Amino acid sequence: MRSELSQIYSNLTDLEMQVSEHSLVVNAIQPLDQSRKCFRMIGGVLVERTIKEVLPAVHRNKEGLEEVVRKLYETLEKKKKDMTEFEGKYKIRLRKQDESKEEGGNKKEGNAQGVLVGAASASQ
Repeated sequence: MRSELSQIYSNLTDLEMQVSEHSLVVNAIQPLDQSRKCFRMIGGVLVERTIKEVLPAVHRNKEGLEEVVRKLYETLEKKKKDMTEFEGKYKIRLRKQDESKEEGGNKKEGNAQGVLVGAASASQ
């Protein structure tokens, strides 16, 4: 379940980067003359078009990506909910969480010890 969550997070970050890149492209070419030539990569092939032809396609792609991101967020929330229910049902606790709670008390002692060492070296 945790690997599924990390895969979803990874996909989300990739898609969000693509959405931001699409936004940058739209903002860059929108104010330009619509008859100006523009190059677009389609399936690994660079194609020459006009801004008038490319801009609607970039908008459609961006909207599609935003829809996929929204659905992935819904899936992510559902998976998180399922995982917490599963952990609660079977009383599963992670060792990392337990160890970090125990180490939290030790860290305070370690910091105090570090201060004592510094005070001892200052008196020498």
